[in-house]
Amino acid sequence: MPLFKPRRPTQKKAPEAKDSRAARLIALTTAGRPKWTPRDYGALASEGFGKNPIAYRCVRMIAEAAAAVPLSVFVGGRRADDHPLRKLLQAPNPEQGGPDLMEAFFGHLQVAGNGYLEASGEGAPSELYALRPDRMTVVPGPRGWPLAYDYQAAGRTARIGRDAAGWLPVLHLKLFNPTDDHYGFSPLEAAAFAIDVHNASGAWNKALLDNSARPSGALVYANREAGDRLSAEQFDRLKAELSDAHAGTANAGRPLLLEGGLDWRPMSLSPADMDFIAGKHAAAREIALAFGVPPQLLGVPGDATYANYREANGAFWRHTVVPLAERAARALSVWLAPKFPGARIACDLDAVPALSTERDALWARLEGASFLTDAERRRLAGLEG
Repeated sequence: MPLFKPRRPTQKKAPEAKDSRAARLIALTTAGRPKWTPRDYGALASEGFGKNPIAYRCVRMIAEAAAAVPLSVFVGGRRADDHPLRKLLQAPNPEQGGPDLMEAFFGHLQVAGNGYLEASGEGAPSELYALRPDRMTVVPGPRGWPLAYDYQAAGRTARIGRDAAGWLPVLHLKLFNPTDDHYGFSPLEAAAFAIDVHNASGAWNKALLDNSARPSGALVYANREAGDRLSAEQFDRLKAELSDAHAGTANAGRPLLLEGGLDWRPMSLSPADMDFIAGKHAAAREIALAFGVPPQLLGVPGDATYANYREANGAFWRHTVVPLAERAARALSVWLAPKFPGARIACDLDAVPALSTERDALWARLEGASFLTDAERRRLAGLEG
């Protein structure tokens, strides 16, 4: 029995396909030459996000906070809560809600410096998917602009190219990179040295604790008749006894039984040697600085930049979260404008509890400005005129 049959003229049209091109992994052929990512995403994700608690918490804080900012759709200057684009943002695909999709998108952006969204569906997009940056490859066109994107997985490649109208169903948001035209620069890469120092400090501290938080000391053999030297047999036996009876955390603090001219001379670390904790905290502050997260929010001691936790949290939202969320909203608006004419996506900052103090102060200033009309106050407050 043949695997494929010719389509009959009376056969009905195939149902609309809404699934992701990357999920199907069909290799399409278009002109262009791939440009590979010039950094090791796996190493950054493993050493930075996977093994460093400061970097991990920074990525999670930024991604969760930015994804929690509500996105509103405006048509003609008025909110349109029943607009198809609003429904798409609330339920982008069968597996994720809107905040879940945006959290993955912002997380990829912080780890790799690049975030990718793919739109699927005939005509206006009906589903959105977040794609992994390490599997995406930019395919530049003759003039250098992205012509298509290759998504690689399981040894196969799916090429996502432009449609007949020239619209590219992939949104590529990237952080500024002064040395690359196609890929963004990751905060993890900027903090790589500080992450290495912080991880090495943790490993050194672990080894120090395994040795009872101090060097084990020195065994001095004093026997003038033997020339103050152990024989080879005595030396091997002493090493074996020390390894069996005194090595490991279970034997920490166990006393030595000395004989035959052996003398134990303990050694301790100087205060300068023990100053690795201060160096570790300094590395943690550098990591937080690269991500734009106040160290006080991460529990890093010794930082007096902010008066209190509330001020630090407000600075985090004003200088890190809000600019990132608004940038993503503008990128979404420009990307989806050809498919949803007249619609605009904007962040609803009035619904963010962390910004209530700034909002109350703005309303108080507008209330006291008696020379303004009610329409002007509403416009300055970001409300409808």
